[in-house]
Amino acid sequence: MLRVATAAQAAEAAGLCVAIILNVIDSASGNDWTSSNAIAFIVLELIVAIGVAAVAAGLARVRPWSRTPAMLTQLFTVMIAIWLLEAHRLAWGIPALLLAIAGFAGLFAPTSLRALTRRADSQS
Repeated sequence: MLRVATAAQAAEAAGLCVAIILNVIDSASGNDWTSSNAIAFIVLELIVAIGVAAVAAGLARVRPWSRTPAMLTQLFTVMIAIWLLEAHRLAWGIPALLLAIAGFAGLFAPTSLRALTRRADSQS
């Protein structure tokens, strides 16, 4: 089940990369007055995508530190998915919600919880 969580996290990073590419294309063909805003937003998206990918790599390596950021990523994905669904953006909202549900299921599975829990003897 940890692989499901890792796959969901990696898919979310890939989805962010698709959004970045679409924003770059839109910015290149957009208005001049929005180009500085678009560049700042694209840089921010890139930083977030790198962070989400790093958490996915941590989950793949079964690193205990990756559990909390992965849970927060899934929580934020649920919030964004609900926002997208309310905005009638079903093509983005439904996949985001399904990925978040799969991520939570993978992270809350008993085997995943055991694998990502720090042991008392390893903290010294």
